[in-house]
Amino acid sequence: MKFIVLVLLCIVSISLVHGGQLLHSVSGEVSRGQFTYYILMFEGPITLNLYSRSGDADLYISQYIAKPTYELDSHCLQAVTCGVDTVHIPASYKRPIGIGVYGHTSHDVSSYLLEASYSNEDDIEGDFFTRDNTSCSRCLFSDTMLPYENQIFLDVLHEDGLVVAARGLGLHSVLISLLKVWCDPGNLVLVLGTQAQEEEYFIKQLETQGISPLPRIINNETNANERETIYLQGGVLFMSARILVVDLLKNRVPVENVTGVLVCRAHAILESCQEAFAVRLYRQKNKKGFVKAFSSSAQSFTVGFAQVERIMKTLFVKNLYLWPRFHAVVAASLKKVSVVELHVGMTSPMQRLQNCVLDLMSFCVKEMKRVNPTLDTDDLTVENAISKSFHKLLQYQLDPIWNQLSAKTRQLVADIKTLRSVLRCLTQYDSVTFNTLVTSLRSTEYARRSSGWLLLDPAEDLFLLARQRVVGTKPAANESDIDPEHSPKWVALSEILGEVQTKLKELNPSDAPHGVNHILVLVEDTRTGNQIKEYLTKGSKLMLQSLYRRATRHRTPAVTAQFGLAGDTGNKKRKSMDPDDPDAELNEEVMEEFNHDAFGFPEDHEDEDIRDSYCLTMTQQNPSNEDSGKESLENMSYFEEQSDVDNLPPSQSECMLPIITIQSFKKDGDPLALTRTLEQIQPHTVVMYDADLAAVRQLEVFQSSTPGVDLTVYFLMYGGSVEEQAYLTTLRQEKEAFEYLIKEKATMVVQADQDGKSGDCAELRRDVGQSASAAAGLPNVNTRKGGIPKAPSSTPTIIVDMREFRSELPALIHRRGIEIEPVTINVGDYILTPEICVERKSVSDLIGSLNNGRLFTQATAMTRHYSKPMLLIEFDHKKPFALQGRYYLSNDVSASDISSKLILLTMHFPRLRLVWSPSPYATAQLFEELKEGREQPNATQAAMIGAEVASGDDEFAEKYNIAIQDFMLKLPGVNTKNIHYVLRKGQSLSHLLTLSKEQLAELTLNSQDADLLYSALHDVHKPTEDGSNANKNSVRGKTGRWRGRSFLNRKKK
Repeated sequence: MKFIVLVLLCIVSISLVHGGQLLHSVSGEVSRGQFTYYILMFEGPITLNLYSRSGDADLYISQYIAKPTYELDSHCLQAVTCGVDTVHIPASYKRPIGIGVYGHTSHDVSSYLLEASYSNEDDIEGDFFTRDNTSCSRCLFSDTMLPYENQIFLDVLHEDGLVVAARGLGLHSVLISLLKVWCDPGNLVLVLGTQAQEEEYFIKQLETQGISPLPRIINNETNANERETIYLQGGVLFMSARILVVDLLKNRVPVENVTGVLVCRAHAILESCQEAFAVRLYRQKNKKGFVKAFSSSAQSFTVGFAQVERIMKTLFVKNLYLWPRFHAVVAASLKKVSVVELHVGMTSPMQRLQNCVLDLMSFCVKEMKRVNPTLDTDDLTVENAISKSFHKLLQYQLDPIWNQLSAKTRQLVADIKTLRSVLRCLTQYDSVTFNTLVTSLRSTEYARRSSGWLLLDPAEDLFLLARQRVVGTKPAANESDIDPEHSPKWVALSEILGEVQTKLKELNPSDAPHGVNHILVLVEDTRTGNQIKEYLTKGSKLMLQSLYRRATRHRTPAVTAQFGLAGDTGNKKRKSMDPDDPDAELNEEVMEEFNHDAFGFPEDHEDEDIRDSYCLTMTQQNPSNEDSGKESLENMSYFEEQSDVDNLPPSQSECMLPIITIQSFKKDGDPLALTRTLEQIQPHTVVMYDADLAAVRQLEVFQSSTPGVDLTVYFLMYGGSVEEQAYLTTLRQEKEAFEYLIKEKATMVVQADQDGKSGDCAELRRDVGQSASAAAGLPNVNTRKGGIPKAPSSTPTIIVDMREFRSELPALIHRRGIEIEPVTINVGDYILTPEICVERKSVSDLIGSLNNGRLFTQATAMTRHYSKPMLLIEFDHKKPFALQGRYYLSNDVSASDISSKLILLTMHFPRLRLVWSPSPYATAQLFEELKEGREQPNATQAAMIGAEVASGDDEFAEKYNIAIQDFMLKLPGVNTKNIHYVLRKGQSLSHLLTLSKEQLAELTLNSQDADLLYSALHDVHKPTEDGSNANKNSVRGKTGRWRGRSFLNRKKK
């Protein structure tokens, strides 16, 4: 069947009126026996008129929009006349509505015109269904959706798939429209991968549109009984994948009734293993529901082999929808914004400093290629080194072989990161801050560790020029005479504000549109925003002198310590710069730490409020004549800070004085922060102080979706600088990523059963750990026993602690055909059998647990309750399987320290076994082998033991003496299964000596254990011939140190 989908959406806001009001019209053609589909989103009573221009077209209305069908048993309304077909849709009919235009078989092609108009509900005749007699109390409106957003909406509405859009194109509008469709108790839609700020925004938008019931949020504060009730009530649910996995395994979710799953940030589904696990559990039991995924990171799909195909298989989708910025529909949808590009010229010292840093980075790159000739260094260029994604590229290439690299190579990697941060600081911050950072690098400790770039001539020029920008070439007589170099962007910002102020004076306040005096200044981070606020409120000279006094008073130790550039001496909080740092995740922003602690001078900035956004208003004080011109904006307190835009005084809001909002691109880590701000203040002037690709696109979408706002964007950028080159590189990389995905889409092979809706999907198979004969369906025959088939055993089960569902291992265990039972346990992480308890530790967890003594406590609990305790040390499969070097270890712990502590641990707990695993995949296989032919664990008993230990430190560590517990466990007949009963019912060792075998049997729960314990307590045991204690023939219990001592802890009252 020919399938054409359009949508009747229009940007209108019409009050309720009597009579007809044309809302939208569309013309088209339909072939014989075919349907053309539309979706109506308008609220209120609507009249649809279908005019057949040629041929004969019929009009059908259906409540099914996901997969429209207009058979006799599914359509609700119809009009099949030979002239004008008219259908009246009352306001009570739930939106959206499916519309089908059918081409009659009497003509090959029928041409038609379809009109949608508003009509008075009192004029609607015909009892098509039960109607609500109450009048519509809401104005008729439709969502503001751009054409490309409508197309994305319709694509994913009718077909499952993965949507990959360019950054900043506003997928949130598409998600809101989808949520609007499914906000109904008759549906149950689960949304994964959203952040708390996004969930709040979606709910607020739907509430504004009058949608009911609104989506609900399920988090860790919602208990299990409440979640079961919420699932049965239906609607849209925002929830974490970890909670959903647990509820699916516990059968709390009515999976068969789930309408579908929406997955946000689909590019991270392979790393965020819980989302993939949840989707697979859902698809195993639900073959009809949909899966729709969204992502705004095209580059993430190009890293690794067949990454996009792997993600699509994991999501069980067959369609890939690509929406780059250069897409024809996107380009036609976005209205061209009035952009004023200001290429600010760098000062001569800044240009020379930039050249020095680039020379040093070029030296490090060439040196790395020379030292590692076998390393793939095609992408290791200076151009890529200045881009924001360079650290991810290095991490992907070097992590698997990091321990094989020489110390010099690791130091070169760290030096490239350091120089990149210095280069960013040059264009991002003022001269005093830049000099403070550069000076911190000039230390003996750092010189000893660096790769040698500090000894080059460009490095010497770097330190000299950085200082000259602050104090000048000639020494100043006193501190007040020092005039540090001003940032050229400050001057450009002052000129922009002056120009906007001049335009505002020419406007009549009564006729001016809303938000015309709002100026939005967008910056990259909080430090830059605070810097601009200080400049506008204090002036450049006063601000820089204040920073210089602070720098000279504190010198550089604070900055040095914060950047981790001063070596290992006495500093255990170093970060980022050390190549041997375990968390040396090649971070793109070493300066990020710097931004959180104002210039690294904590004493003066403890009381300073560094926020993500600021609101400034112009004071009523006018600059004096002698300070007119550029200096008036630079040196006077021309602006004053306000608490919030909503709290401005009426006089300030009504008059035509500029209101400046300074905000970082992602305020409070909210990806929709800029969208919120644009909707709230609707500025007519935006200053892009820093370049950001996503922010530029968001401004384009805002301008196109808000035609009433005449937006002007001032784009500030240093001409010929690395800032400009980094922005252009980001553009190029995203374009190349989409070109790669377009080629992949054209050549990829999609299996017919990849959506998992049939029983043959390979991704849903759980026979990874089965033998070849079992996978082929052959009986399991043991030829050594005459071919007698092995009796079917019970389903293998592993009890998993709830907290372990943050890791990848439970999903891999389940994939191998082993059932998982989530239980809150406090002894161990995995219970394989009644005897085997496993405590899983990653390398970083192992180091922390050894340092704080927690591992000792955990080992003690495992050895007391299980006969075969195990400590699993699991490595990341993307990193080498070795404890070599200090790359995986913290700065104050070496590999030898870890080994020695592990040796002490095994000496203290002889029954504790260490298990080394190179990856979670190997761990899952190991667990399967350990469970082979063994008894399955009991969840009730495991939970009981866990509860005892949880209160245990309450009940046992405090109530019962730990030393006596260890002693009792060494007696014959006392084990981890009955130690609790012995301690509860036995008062002391002397009391045990008075009990008979029958009474001991009640304590030990076993007559055999009672015989062993009675014999140990009462029989005389002679020492061996070579023993030295030949004269001590009596039992230790009658005369030993524990005789008469209570089992209860004496400190417990």
